[in-house]
Amino acid sequence: MLRVRCLRGGSRGAEAAHYIGSRLGRVFTGWVQRSFQSTQAATASQNTCAADDKATSSVPKDCLVCSYNEWDPLEEVIVGRAENACVPPFSVEVKANTYEKYWGFYQKFGGQSFPKDHLKKAIAEIEEMCNILKREGVIVKRPDPIDWSVKYKTPDFESTGMYAAMPRDILLVVGSEIIEAPMAWRARFFEYRAYRRIIKDYFNHGAKWTTAPKPTMADELYDQDYPIRSVEDRHKLAAQGKFVTTEFEPCFDAADFIRAGRDIFVQRSQIELFKKAGWTVIHPPVPLIPDDHPLWMSSKWLSMNVLMLDEKRAMVDANETSIQKMFENLGISTIKVNIRHANSLGGGFHCWTCDIRRRGTLQSYFD
Repeated sequence: MLRVRCLRGGSRGAEAAHYIGSRLGRVFTGWVQRSFQSTQAATASQNTCAADDKATSSVPKDCLVCSYNEWDPLEEVIVGRAENACVPPFSVEVKANTYEKYWGFYQKFGGQSFPKDHLKKAIAEIEEMCNILKREGVIVKRPDPIDWSVKYKTPDFESTGMYAAMPRDILLVVGSEIIEAPMAWRARFFEYRAYRRIIKDYFNHGAKWTTAPKPTMADELYDQDYPIRSVEDRHKLAAQGKFVTTEFEPCFDAADFIRAGRDIFVQRSQIELFKKAGWTVIHPPVPLIPDDHPLWMSSKWLSMNVLMLDEKRAMVDANETSIQKMFENLGISTIKVNIRHANSLGGGFHCWTCDIRRRGTLQSYFD
Protein backbone atom coordinates (compact mmCIF):
# COMPACT_ATOMS: atom_id res chain seq x y z
CA MET A 1 0.00 0.00 0.00
CA LEU A 2 1.33 3.43 -1.00
CA ARG A 3 -0.04 6.60 0.57
CA VAL A 4 -0.17 10.00 -1.11
CA ARG A 5 -0.13 12.68 1.56
CA CYS A 6 -1.39 15.89 0.01
CA LEU A 7 -0.27 18.86 2.06
CA ARG A 8 -0.81 22.57 1.66
CA GLY A 9 -0.44 23.77 -1.91
CA GLY A 10 -2.23 25.38 -4.82
CA SER A 11 -3.76 24.11 -8.02
CA ARG A 12 -0.65 22.15 -8.95
CA GLY A 13 -0.74 20.33 -5.61
CA ALA A 14 -4.38 19.35 -5.97
CA GLU A 15 -4.03 18.19 -9.56
CA ALA A 16 -0.85 16.28 -8.84
CA ALA A 17 -2.46 14.46 -5.92
CA HIS A 18 -5.50 13.53 -8.00
CA TYR A 19 -3.32 12.26 -10.84
CA ILE A 20 -0.71 10.38 -8.84
CA GLY A 21 -3.34 8.93 -6.52
CA SER A 22 -5.24 7.50 -9.46
CA ARG A 23 -2.06 6.21 -11.09
CA LEU A 24 -1.16 4.35 -7.91
CA GLY A 25 -4.46 2.51 -7.89
CA ARG A 26 -7.42 4.31 -6.32
CA VAL A 27 -8.73 7.70 -7.43
CA PHE A 28 -7.47 10.29 -4.99
CA THR A 29 -10.61 12.11 -3.87
CA GLY A 30 -9.27 14.45 -1.19
CA TRP A 31 -8.28 18.05 -1.80
CA VAL A 32 -5.26 19.88 -0.49
CA GLN A 33 -6.86 20.63 2.89
CA ARG A 34 -6.97 16.93 3.80
CA SER A 35 -3.92 15.60 5.55
CA PHE A 36 -3.59 12.41 3.52
CA GLN A 37 -5.40 9.69 1.62
CA SER A 38 -4.42 6.09 1.03
CA THR A 39 -4.04 4.78 -2.48
CA GLN A 40 -3.73 1.22 -3.71
CA ALA A 41 -0.44 0.46 -5.43
CA ALA A 42 2.28 -2.03 -6.13
CA THR A 43 3.65 -4.31 -3.44
CA ALA A 44 7.32 -5.07 -3.31
CA SER A 45 9.69 -7.70 -2.01
CA GLN A 46 13.44 -8.19 -1.70
CA ASN A 47 13.68 -9.71 -5.17
CA THR A 48 11.37 -7.45 -7.22
CA CYS A 49 11.41 -3.88 -8.39
CA ALA A 50 7.61 -3.62 -8.07
CA ALA A 51 4.36 -5.25 -9.11
CA ASP A 52 1.24 -4.07 -10.87
CA ASP A 53 -1.63 -2.79 -8.74
CA LYS A 54 -3.19 -6.20 -8.05
CA ALA A 55 -0.61 -8.54 -9.50
CA THR A 56 1.57 -10.85 -7.47
CA SER A 57 4.17 -11.71 -10.11
CA SER A 58 7.40 -9.76 -10.25
CA VAL A 59 8.48 -7.49 -13.06
CA PRO A 60 11.11 -8.83 -15.49
CA LYS A 61 14.43 -9.61 -13.88
CA ASP A 62 16.27 -7.16 -16.13
CA CYS A 63 14.19 -4.21 -14.87
CA LEU A 64 16.58 -1.27 -14.56
CA VAL A 65 14.20 1.04 -12.68
CA CYS A 66 13.58 0.72 -8.95
CA SER A 67 13.52 3.60 -6.47
CA TYR A 68 11.25 4.18 -3.47
CA ASN A 69 12.90 7.03 -1.57
CA GLU A 70 15.59 9.71 -1.69
CA TRP A 71 18.31 7.99 0.35
CA ASP A 72 18.75 4.27 -0.42
CA PRO A 73 22.11 3.42 -2.07
CA LEU A 74 22.16 5.07 -5.50
CA GLU A 75 23.04 2.79 -8.42
CA GLU A 76 21.81 4.62 -11.55
CA VAL A 77 20.89 8.23 -12.23
CA ILE A 78 19.96 10.61 -15.05
CA VAL A 79 21.94 13.86 -15.01
CA GLY A 80 20.69 16.82 -17.02
CA ARG A 81 22.46 18.85 -19.71
CA ALA A 82 23.25 22.55 -19.88
CA GLU A 83 24.21 22.38 -23.56
CA ASN A 84 22.26 24.83 -25.75
CA ALA A 85 20.29 26.16 -22.76
CA CYS A 86 18.17 29.18 -23.69
CA VAL A 87 16.56 31.93 -21.66
CA PRO A 88 12.78 31.33 -21.68
CA PRO A 89 10.57 34.09 -23.12
CA PHE A 90 9.18 36.40 -20.44
CA SER A 91 5.68 34.94 -20.17
CA VAL A 92 3.31 35.20 -17.23
CA GLU A 93 4.33 31.84 -15.73
CA VAL A 94 8.02 32.75 -15.96
CA LYS A 95 7.39 36.10 -14.29
CA ALA A 96 5.50 34.42 -11.45
CA ASN A 97 8.39 32.05 -10.70
CA THR A 98 11.44 34.32 -10.94
CA TYR A 99 12.84 37.21 -8.95
CA GLU A 100 11.90 40.73 -10.02
CA LYS A 101 15.59 41.76 -10.20
CA TYR A 102 15.95 39.43 -13.23
CA TRP A 103 12.78 40.35 -15.13
CA GLY A 104 14.73 42.76 -17.32
CA PHE A 105 17.15 39.93 -18.15
CA TYR A 106 14.28 37.78 -19.40
CA GLN A 107 12.72 40.62 -21.37
CA LYS A 108 16.04 41.34 -23.10
CA PHE A 109 17.36 37.81 -23.67
CA GLY A 110 14.25 35.64 -23.88
CA GLY A 111 14.66 33.10 -26.70
CA GLN A 112 18.45 33.54 -26.78
CA SER A 113 21.24 31.55 -25.20
CA PHE A 114 22.20 32.09 -21.59
CA PRO A 115 25.52 34.01 -21.43
CA LYS A 116 28.01 31.84 -23.33
CA ASP A 117 30.91 32.03 -20.89
CA HIS A 118 28.67 31.25 -17.94
CA LEU A 119 27.07 28.35 -19.80
CA LYS A 120 30.47 26.92 -20.73
CA LYS A 121 31.45 26.85 -17.05
CA ALA A 122 28.13 25.24 -16.08
CA ILE A 123 28.63 22.49 -18.68
CA ALA A 124 32.12 21.77 -17.35
CA GLU A 125 30.83 21.62 -13.77
CA ILE A 126 28.12 19.10 -14.61
CA GLU A 127 30.59 16.97 -16.58
CA GLU A 128 32.83 16.85 -13.50
CA MET A 129 29.82 16.00 -11.35
CA CYS A 130 29.09 13.05 -13.68
CA ASN A 131 32.69 11.90 -13.45
CA ILE A 132 32.57 11.96 -9.66
CA LEU A 133 29.31 9.99 -9.61
CA LYS A 134 30.88 7.38 -11.87
CA ARG A 135 33.90 7.13 -9.57
CA GLU A 136 31.47 6.51 -6.72
CA GLY A 137 30.13 3.51 -8.63
CA VAL A 138 26.95 5.14 -10.01
CA ILE A 139 25.79 4.54 -13.61
CA VAL A 140 25.10 7.91 -15.26
CA LYS A 141 22.72 8.49 -18.18
CA ARG A 142 22.32 11.82 -20.03
CA PRO A 143 19.48 13.27 -22.11
CA ASP A 144 20.03 14.00 -25.79
CA PRO A 145 21.38 17.45 -26.77
CA ILE A 146 18.74 19.53 -28.54
CA ASP A 147 18.74 23.00 -30.12
CA TRP A 148 16.40 24.83 -27.73
CA SER A 149 16.57 28.10 -29.68
CA VAL A 150 14.24 26.77 -32.38
CA LYS A 151 10.87 28.52 -32.30
CA TYR A 152 7.79 26.28 -32.28
CA LYS A 153 4.08 26.93 -32.56
CA THR A 154 1.00 25.00 -31.45
CA PRO A 155 -2.65 25.96 -32.04
CA ASP A 156 -2.55 27.70 -28.63
CA PHE A 157 0.84 29.41 -28.28
CA GLU A 158 4.32 29.86 -29.69
CA SER A 159 7.62 29.80 -27.86
CA THR A 160 11.25 28.80 -27.94
CA GLY A 161 12.61 26.03 -25.73
CA MET A 162 14.70 26.21 -22.57
CA TYR A 163 16.84 23.16 -21.70
CA ALA A 164 16.98 19.57 -20.47
CA ALA A 165 18.95 20.50 -17.37
CA MET A 166 16.57 19.50 -14.57
CA PRO A 167 15.22 15.93 -15.00
CA ARG A 168 13.80 16.09 -11.47
CA ASP A 169 11.12 18.49 -12.79
CA ILE A 170 9.86 16.22 -15.55
CA LEU A 171 10.46 12.64 -14.30
CA LEU A 172 9.13 10.94 -11.18
CA VAL A 173 10.19 7.37 -10.35
CA VAL A 174 7.88 5.35 -8.08
CA GLY A 175 9.09 1.78 -7.70
CA SER A 176 9.57 0.52 -11.25
CA GLU A 177 7.35 3.18 -12.84
CA ILE A 178 8.59 6.34 -14.57
CA ILE A 179 6.00 9.12 -14.69
CA GLU A 180 6.39 12.05 -17.09
CA ALA A 181 4.99 15.21 -15.52
CA PRO A 182 2.87 17.76 -17.45
CA MET A 183 4.90 20.86 -16.61
CA ALA A 184 3.38 24.33 -16.82
CA TRP A 185 6.01 26.41 -18.65
CA ARG A 186 5.47 26.88 -22.37
CA ALA A 187 9.23 26.99 -22.91
CA ARG A 188 9.40 23.42 -21.57
CA PHE A 189 6.59 21.97 -23.70
CA PHE A 190 8.90 19.76 -25.79
CA GLU A 191 11.48 19.06 -23.11
CA TYR A 192 10.34 15.42 -22.91
CA ARG A 193 11.94 14.77 -26.31
CA ALA A 194 15.43 14.93 -24.81
CA TYR A 195 14.61 12.00 -22.50
CA ARG A 196 12.62 9.72 -24.82
CA ARG A 197 15.59 7.60 -25.93
CA ILE A 198 16.52 6.83 -22.32
CA ILE A 199 12.97 6.17 -21.17
CA LYS A 200 12.24 3.85 -24.09
CA ASP A 201 15.30 1.83 -23.14
CA TYR A 202 14.07 1.51 -19.54
CA PHE A 203 10.62 0.58 -20.86
CA ASN A 204 12.12 -2.13 -23.06
CA HIS A 205 13.85 -3.52 -19.96
CA GLY A 206 10.64 -3.93 -17.98
CA ALA A 207 9.92 -0.53 -16.47
CA LYS A 208 6.42 0.89 -16.48
CA TRP A 209 6.16 4.18 -18.39
CA THR A 210 3.32 6.60 -17.75
CA THR A 211 2.80 9.99 -19.35
CA ALA A 212 0.40 12.42 -17.71
CA PRO A 213 -2.09 14.18 -20.01
CA LYS A 214 -0.23 16.85 -21.97
CA PRO A 215 -1.65 20.32 -21.24
CA THR A 216 -2.50 22.55 -24.19
CA MET A 217 -1.00 25.51 -22.30
CA ALA A 218 -3.71 27.73 -23.74
CA ASP A 219 -4.14 31.21 -22.25
CA GLU A 220 -6.88 29.86 -19.96
CA LEU A 221 -4.31 27.83 -18.03
CA TYR A 222 -2.76 31.01 -16.64
CA ASP A 223 -4.03 33.90 -14.57
CA GLN A 224 -3.07 36.63 -17.02
CA ASP A 225 -3.60 39.26 -14.30
CA TYR A 226 -1.63 37.45 -11.60
CA PRO A 227 -0.82 40.30 -9.18
CA ILE A 228 2.88 39.77 -8.63
CA ARG A 229 5.34 42.63 -8.32
CA SER A 230 7.94 41.04 -6.06
CA VAL A 231 8.96 37.78 -4.44
CA GLU A 232 7.14 38.91 -1.31
CA ASP A 233 3.91 39.04 -3.33
CA ARG A 234 4.55 35.50 -4.52
CA HIS A 235 4.93 34.22 -0.97
CA LYS A 236 1.75 35.98 0.18
CA LEU A 237 -0.26 34.68 -2.77
CA ALA A 238 1.04 31.13 -2.29
CA ALA A 239 0.07 31.25 1.39
CA GLN A 240 -3.46 32.10 0.22
CA GLY A 241 -3.46 29.17 -2.21
CA LYS A 242 -3.29 31.49 -5.23
CA PHE A 243 -1.00 30.49 -8.06
CA VAL A 244 -0.39 31.65 -11.62
CA THR A 245 -1.86 28.40 -12.99
CA THR A 246 -5.62 27.93 -12.98
CA GLU A 247 -7.76 24.77 -12.81
CA PHE A 248 -8.19 24.83 -16.60
CA GLU A 249 -6.21 21.60 -17.01
CA PRO A 250 -3.82 19.48 -14.94
CA CYS A 251 -0.20 20.56 -14.71
CA PHE A 252 2.52 19.86 -12.16
CA ASP A 253 6.24 19.30 -11.83
CA ALA A 254 7.63 15.95 -10.73
CA ALA A 255 9.72 17.96 -8.26
CA ASP A 256 6.48 18.70 -6.37
CA PHE A 257 6.84 15.23 -4.83
CA ILE A 258 9.02 13.79 -2.08
CA ARG A 259 9.19 9.99 -1.92
CA ALA A 260 9.53 8.38 1.49
CA GLY A 261 8.81 4.70 0.95
CA ARG A 262 5.10 4.02 1.32
CA ASP A 263 4.39 7.74 1.66
CA ILE A 264 4.62 10.28 -1.16
CA PHE A 265 4.37 13.93 -0.16
CA VAL A 266 2.86 16.44 -2.54
CA GLN A 267 3.71 20.15 -2.42
CA ARG A 268 4.61 21.94 0.78
CA SER A 269 5.16 19.80 3.87
CA GLN A 270 4.16 20.52 7.44
CA ILE A 271 6.96 20.22 9.98
CA GLU A 272 4.69 18.81 12.70
CA LEU A 273 3.91 15.72 10.59
CA PHE A 274 7.57 14.75 10.56
CA LYS A 275 8.04 15.54 14.23
CA LYS A 276 5.10 13.36 15.22
CA ALA A 277 6.62 10.51 13.21
CA GLY A 278 9.79 10.78 15.28
CA TRP A 279 11.89 12.55 12.66
CA THR A 280 14.50 15.11 13.74
CA VAL A 281 14.03 18.42 11.92
CA ILE A 282 17.34 20.11 11.11
CA HIS A 283 17.59 23.86 10.56
CA PRO A 284 20.25 24.51 7.89
CA PRO A 285 22.84 27.30 8.07
CA VAL A 286 22.57 30.46 6.01
CA PRO A 287 23.88 29.99 2.43
CA LEU A 288 27.32 31.35 1.63
CA ILE A 289 26.81 32.15 -2.05
CA PRO A 290 27.75 35.81 -2.70
CA ASP A 291 25.12 38.43 -3.55
CA ASP A 292 26.68 39.25 -6.92
CA HIS A 293 26.47 35.69 -8.26
CA PRO A 294 23.59 35.45 -10.79
CA LEU A 295 20.75 33.14 -9.79
CA TRP A 296 18.36 33.71 -12.69
CA MET A 297 15.93 30.95 -11.71
CA SER A 298 16.45 30.12 -8.05
CA SER A 299 17.46 31.37 -4.62
CA LYS A 300 20.57 31.06 -2.47
CA TRP A 301 18.87 28.23 -0.59
CA LEU A 302 20.06 25.87 -3.30
CA SER A 303 22.74 25.27 -0.67
CA MET A 304 20.24 22.79 0.81
CA ASN A 305 19.70 21.06 -2.51
CA VAL A 306 21.85 17.94 -2.18
CA LEU A 307 21.89 14.44 -3.63
CA MET A 308 22.04 11.52 -1.20
CA LEU A 309 24.19 8.69 -2.52
CA ASP A 310 23.09 6.63 0.46
CA GLU A 311 22.17 7.22 4.12
CA LYS A 312 25.73 8.20 4.98
CA ARG A 313 26.92 10.11 1.89
CA ALA A 314 25.67 13.42 0.50
CA MET A 315 26.82 15.28 -2.60
CA VAL A 316 27.04 18.96 -1.61
CA ASP A 317 28.39 22.18 -3.05
CA ALA A 318 32.13 22.56 -2.52
CA ASN A 319 31.67 26.24 -1.69
CA GLU A 320 29.07 25.73 1.05
CA THR A 321 31.35 24.85 3.97
CA SER A 322 28.67 25.44 6.60
CA ILE A 323 26.34 22.87 5.00
CA GLN A 324 29.26 20.44 4.81
CA LYS A 325 29.88 20.90 8.52
CA MET A 326 26.18 20.38 9.29
CA PHE A 327 26.13 17.03 7.51
CA GLU A 328 29.42 15.91 9.02
CA ASN A 329 28.09 16.72 12.50
CA LEU A 330 25.18 14.39 11.68
CA GLY A 331 27.58 11.57 10.80
CA ILE A 332 27.08 11.99 7.05
CA SER A 333 30.19 12.29 4.89
CA THR A 334 30.12 14.87 2.11
CA ILE A 335 31.19 14.55 -1.50
CA LYS A 336 32.14 18.08 -2.48
CA VAL A 337 31.45 19.27 -6.02
CA ASN A 338 31.42 22.80 -7.37
CA ILE A 339 28.33 23.54 -9.50
CA ARG A 340 27.94 27.22 -8.72
CA HIS A 341 27.54 28.27 -12.37
CA ALA A 342 25.10 25.40 -12.94
CA ASN A 343 23.12 26.69 -9.95
CA SER A 344 22.36 29.83 -11.94
CA LEU A 345 20.18 27.80 -14.32
CA GLY A 346 17.73 26.95 -11.58
CA GLY A 347 18.81 23.93 -9.58
CA GLY A 348 21.17 22.11 -7.25
CA PHE A 349 22.28 18.49 -7.21
CA HIS A 350 18.79 17.09 -6.58
CA CYS A 351 17.29 19.16 -9.41
CA TRP A 352 20.02 18.22 -11.88
CA THR A 353 19.36 14.51 -11.34
CA CYS A 354 16.66 11.87 -11.37
CA ASP A 355 17.55 8.71 -9.47
CA ILE A 356 16.53 5.70 -11.55
CA ARG A 357 17.66 2.87 -9.32
CA ARG A 358 18.36 2.73 -5.60
CA ARG A 359 19.14 -0.52 -3.83
CA GLY A 360 16.33 -1.00 -1.34
CA THR A 361 12.79 -2.20 -0.73
CA LEU A 362 9.44 -0.56 -0.15
CA GLN A 363 9.13 0.39 3.52
CA SER A 364 7.09 2.67 5.76
CA TYR A 365 8.81 5.47 7.68
CA PHE A 366 5.70 7.04 9.24
CA ASP A 367 3.92 4.13 11.02
